[in-house]
Amino acid sequence: MIQLITGALFKEMILHAAAAIGAKTKEINDLNVFPVPDGDTGTNMSMTIAAAVNELTGKAPTRLDEAASVTASALLRGARGNSGVILSLLFRGLSRGLKGLESADSAAFAAAMQEGVSAAYKAVMKPAEGTILTVSRLTAKTAVDFAQAGDAAPEAMLAAALKTGCEALAQTTEMNPVLKKAGVVDAGGKGYLLILEGMLAALRGEALPEAGAPAANQGADFAALTDEDITFTFDTVFIVRKKPGTSIEAFRAYLSSIGDSLVIGEDDEAFKVHVHTDAPGSALNEAQKYGTLELAKIENMRLQYEDMSEGRKPRSTDDLDAVEAELESMEYGAAPKDDAPPKKYGFLAVCAGDGLAAIFRDLGADAVVSGGQTMNPSTESISAAVERVNAETVFILPNNGNIIMAAQQCARLTEKKIVVIPTKTIPQGITALMNVNFDAESAEEIAEAMTSCLGSVRTAQITYAARDSDYDGFDIRAGDYLALDEGKLFGTDSSIESLIARIADAGAKLNASFVSLYYGEDVKEADAQKAAKAFAEACPDAEIAVLSGGQPVYYYIISIE
Repeated sequence: MIQLITGALFKEMILHAAAAIGAKTKEINDLNVFPVPDGDTGTNMSMTIAAAVNELTGKAPTRLDEAASVTASALLRGARGNSGVILSLLFRGLSRGLKGLESADSAAFAAAMQEGVSAAYKAVMKPAEGTILTVSRLTAKTAVDFAQAGDAAPEAMLAAALKTGCEALAQTTEMNPVLKKAGVVDAGGKGYLLILEGMLAALRGEALPEAGAPAANQGADFAALTDEDITFTFDTVFIVRKKPGTSIEAFRAYLSSIGDSLVIGEDDEAFKVHVHTDAPGSALNEAQKYGTLELAKIENMRLQYEDMSEGRKPRSTDDLDAVEAELESMEYGAAPKDDAPPKKYGFLAVCAGDGLAAIFRDLGADAVVSGGQTMNPSTESISAAVERVNAETVFILPNNGNIIMAAQQCARLTEKKIVVIPTKTIPQGITALMNVNFDAESAEEIAEAMTSCLGSVRTAQITYAARDSDYDGFDIRAGDYLALDEGKLFGTDSSIESLIARIADAGAKLNASFVSLYYGEDVKEADAQKAAKAFAEACPDAEIAVLSGGQPVYYYIISIE
């Protein structure tokens, strides 16, 4: 058995970990008991650790502390959603515990695991048991106890820790009432154990699985190609969140007609395409007939081949976060940096939809990061946008509870002062910006005004069920319309008009004075006006506004004040 973990071995452990969770991303996503189409745990954790794979690929670290530091840095920048941030914190603490070590035995590595747990607990304001925190804490404790009890090899130590972790994961069902009612274990805890299982597989010398590994680069193997072998120019990869009940067989046939090397991975909620084509724009335009385009990567293989032939590093979009940040600046018209002196305060908002982005800009946002429910932006994407804001202090409006932690981590990636306003919905973000005193004396005064007003607005949303579910007394079928009130399930129906009427009645009971309806990309303006009429009838004294948000997946986002 291997007695010491080196830098080279740790790299293999991370590659195996990414493959392990990548192969079971959907299985983890299915543990999410709330059936809304959201940035799911498995997707967020898999994409977070894929950032480390991208960073380690091409590197050959010999020292353990070097490999751990590279991994922790990549995870910090690539962290998505709360689960991704907690994962990055676990590895940040691990890296801190391994500092100065060329290699580590079981005892040193187990102690570093425990330091990772401490880092995660300290960063979470109100740590909840029955989550990834519980699983990681009990796993690390067993690792330390096992290593201290004898001269154990890392493989035996991690195997013992995993056994405890699996027992702890099973107990999460009993610790969390929501999980107990659904009869499932915690998704984040499951994802963490899959990562440890992958690391154990590397310690055992198992081969890296070909299937399921996050795609650090799905492009061609240029070392084995000649220019004549490249039939189509552009290596194109993209992800689409499917419309309910949609078949993509016609799209598959279309892609086959315009390219080759076609691979499509599909589950109930989304599909991922890899194709070589001369018409990537046509492929993406056609894809949008089948759902919402979430992520795309296009690379010119002929230029990459030329780079390789001449001994240069092939130009690539492996760093998807940097690409996303660049696309966001183009899409939302962010002004490039200039020589003007920075202003005192700047504002950045996270949202999905051209209409919502325009609203935030009209209210004073200096930059907008594309993201929200269906795709949580990474810490690096948010940080890159922060750097585009020419201000000393930048206020970030996450507008989603699953993005707040990623936004908070930006403070580690910039020299600017970061203030995260804990907005959990789009209406809260809009209300916060409307209450900014741009002439305030201090950042604390602005933050107080923005935060104190959040309770004055109530948010309702209408979306669809991403999966069958029996949740909180509701028998939900995939494709049903779902109404949410402050993030909690308000009702489900096969008729969207029925749900709108019920939300309008609830608004009347709240004595609503202002109601704003932000309609999504799949809603016609005429239908939005009908929805507004239902609110006008139920709340005759309220001022009703109808605005095009252009957001995907959520048919309506409704602000009630």
